[in-house]
Amino acid sequence: MAIREQESRKRIKMDADRLSVFFREIAEQHPPERITFLCIGTDRSTGDCLGPLTGSGLLKYGFPHVTGTLPSPCDADNLVARIAAIPEGQLIIAIDACLGPPAALGFYFAACEPLRPAQSVGLDLPEVGNYSLAAIVGVNGPFPYRTLQTTPLYRVMQMAEQIALAAAKGFRLVP
Repeated sequence: MAIREQESRKRIKMDADRLSVFFREIAEQHPPERITFLCIGTDRSTGDCLGPLTGSGLLKYGFPHVTGTLPSPCDADNLVARIAAIPEGQLIIAIDACLGPPAALGFYFAACEPLRPAQSVGLDLPEVGNYSLAAIVGVNGPFPYRTLQTTPLYRVMQMAEQIALAAAKGFRLVP
């Protein structure tokens, strides 16, 4: 995969098995103390709760800097303030749910560049992240809010756990 060799504006599609490689390559360059995971989403929408679920999972694995959890989500209303609260010098791995084409459902898109949160629902939020991971939780269509509201919770929970576990393996917090 070689994220170091990625071209700008290029995202790499991967399944859950390759996620730990993405995180391992980041870990080889940066210790966990220097990383902040910015897990974007809300607990008020099934499809969009991937971020807070992932953030809560990352905390359980022992990551020291996580913004966006179930008790304290990082959503469209507070994203700018939450980004501003991240200490200077921290590298940000932005994680967000995403809608995509049917063939991408259940896959992840990783990049060495920022992501733009809430793009599928038409909100204009700032790009964020030195690295980013977009999880395709639903199929893009004419009613994105409805799609996110009716996304199966089981799929989102599985994907959030896969991300948290892959990060823990990549940073060697678990075997």
